[in-house]
Amino acid sequence: MQHKIAALQANHTWTLVPLPLHKRPIGCKGVYKIKLKLDGTLERYKARLVAKGYSQVEGVDYRETFAPVAKLTTVRMLLVWLLCKVGTSINWM
Repeated sequence: MQHKIAALQANHTWTLVPLPLHKRPIGCKGVYKIKLKLDGTLERYKARLVAKGYSQVEGVDYRETFAPVAKLTTVRMLLVWLLCKVGTSINWM
């Protein structure tokens, strides 16, 4: 994990900023996994640094959440529009 953290720092993945008054920092933890080849032998060790977002409190640490999700009809409409621009026909299944 130390190698992973050193790589994140070397790539300037984050910028340290002062913590606002009356706010708590979000914790983090290491997640480790052993990747195996198809024959069951060791391929490599994997390590990830993840944020403990589940420790946040609504109204204190954040106000609202939003997950952008496209409807299938919207995606199909955009594909048809793109194909019309390109000049290709499509046969829907």
